[in-house]
Amino acid sequence: MKESNLKKLETLAEEHGFTHALPYLIANTRQAISCVKAGPADYGTPSASRVGGDPDLPPEVEWPLTTDGEPMTFLVQLNLRELAGQDEAALLPARGMLSFFVGIPEPAYDIEHRVLFIHEDRLAAAVRRIAPEVTALEEVYNGYGLEAMASLEPPNYAYVDEEQIEAENVGYEEYEDLCFALGHREHDEVARLFGYPAGQHDDAEYEAALMLLTGTTYSYHKNEALQQITSHFGGDEEKAKQEIQDTLVLLELDSDDDVGFCWWDAGMLQFFIRREDLLAGRFDRTYCSLYSS
Repeated sequence: MKESNLKKLETLAEEHGFTHALPYLIANTRQAISCVKAGPADYGTPSASRVGGDPDLPPEVEWPLTTDGEPMTFLVQLNLRELAGQDEAALLPARGMLSFFVGIPEPAYDIEHRVLFIHEDRLAAAVRRIAPEVTALEEVYNGYGLEAMASLEPPNYAYVDEEQIEAENVGYEEYEDLCFALGHREHDEVARLFGYPAGQHDDAEYEAALMLLTGTTYSYHKNEALQQITSHFGGDEEKAKQEIQDTLVLLELDSDDDVGFCWWDAGMLQFFIRREDLLAGRFDRTYCSLYSS
């Protein structure tokens, strides 16, 4: 953890009464990038980070289609040059753009989608592209500019060890306040990269890793998924555990009234990628699922 992040964590942990849990927080807090809405989309600035609205695409890039030949729905584009200064773990490419498209999010697992990586040398040719026809979600979303901020994310509800954080005068409610302060939650966040996936159970990475590595649908039993991934690696359980740990949240997209996003019951659309594929720029190897309470 960077010295500045460590200092911030120490300061806020003391302010919120969690000095007793500091070793646990230092060991388990993850770097994240928070993306907040920054006013209506400015189409006069091509290839700027944007959520909703229309994408900017070079002429040779075809609009992604579902397996039924229907245009996918555009969700968000991230100019990686704008994110580079906030990517404190240096996981993303420093230049270029990521564009996210989705088909119908039903069922909530293995959702058809595309993540396009547009190289920096093609961005100059990118222009606003209107969908060729009504897209898969049959929705027209309002476009907003995005501003990226580096943030810290301690383990959330599904991942936290409550015995580590509880003390005489503080519990989970106070812990949520600490997480809120560390993660810029006071801002109008609509998307987040990395950190912990939102949910009620700590198995989202198992589901994603299992599908990405073996093409097998998750049965909602972590031990069974671990066995299947271990078998994929010739019986090497430590390798399997590391792969699950290295399955990252590439993007978590929140429901948002301004944009018009509503993922089932005000849930989250989540895109996952293996660390190895991310570092290699293999954005054709991603997994998409939906979490809704």
